[in-house]
Order: sequence, then C-alpha cells, then structure tokens
Amino acid sequence: MSRAAARRLPYLVVVIVVVDQLTKHWALGRLSGNRTIDLVGSLRFNLAFNKGMAFSQATGAGPVIGGMGFVVVIVLVLWLWRRAEGVAAFAASLIVGGAVGNLIDRLFRGEAWLRGAVVDFIDLQWFPVFNVADSAITIGAVLMIVASLRKDAVTT
Repeated sequence: MSRAAARRLPYLVVVIVVVDQLTKHWALGRLSGNRTIDLVGSLRFNLAFNKGMAFSQATGAGPVIGGMGFVVVIVLVLWLWRRAEGVAAFAASLIVGGAVGNLIDRLFRGEAWLRGAVVDFIDLQWFPVFNVADSAITIGAVLMIVASLRKDAVTT
C-alpha cells in the first residue's frame, strides 16, 4: 500500500462511522413500533437492540464490552500508525470504524455510561440481526485473517 493510500485510511474509518450512525438513525425513525421492511428473499429491515456482544452474548456486560472495544480501537490505531501495511491496514481500518460506530451506541443510547444498546436492523431471518458497523468488523476480521496468512501482507 502506498503512503498516499495509507494516509486515506482515517477517511475510511470516518466514512464507516458516519454511514453506520446515519443508517441507525434512519432505522430508529423508520422501524420503531415493530415496523419491518421486507426487501429481497429473507432480507428485511427489522429494528433490534443489542446490549451484549456478537449474537447477543453477555447481555448486561456493557461496560466490560465497551471497555474492551476502547482497548481494541486504541491498540489497532497505534498499530496502524506505526507499522500496518497493505491488506492488514485496510482490515484494521474497517475494524476500527465498526468498533467506533458500536461504541457510540454504547455511550449515547442508554441510561448510563457504556450501558447503551447497539442498534441493529439488518435481518436475514436466519442469522442474528446486525448493522453496518458489525459488517465492517466482520469483513475486517476476515481480511485480517487473510492478511495474516500472507507473509508479505503484514509487517512486524
């Protein structure tokens, strides 16, 4: 990855956070009151709230999950700034953007510090409901695994 491309990675993070928050705002306004929007096949928009982590595990552990999210973001940002390159840098940027998007929900969509619920609305009906941030995290994690399998993709 060129130096110019690496300098654009913070913009990727910002775009992910903005798109995530805008789509969640849309979902809150359009899907409240148990409304759903059926799209194609089993894909529908259906508002859900997740106070846990992936697949609604550890519900009620918001402060712990939020704290871990902050640590992940800080570690990845430091790694990106110091030595990440190529696919791994792109993947880390996706993960950071998604993590920040969900951290915003935990911070501002609840009754107390880090006790907010993450807004989910993309419902395949055969998979847990998710959002744009979750998608970025998942794609970033898969790309990070791919990058780790390629010797030349990650510098040490």
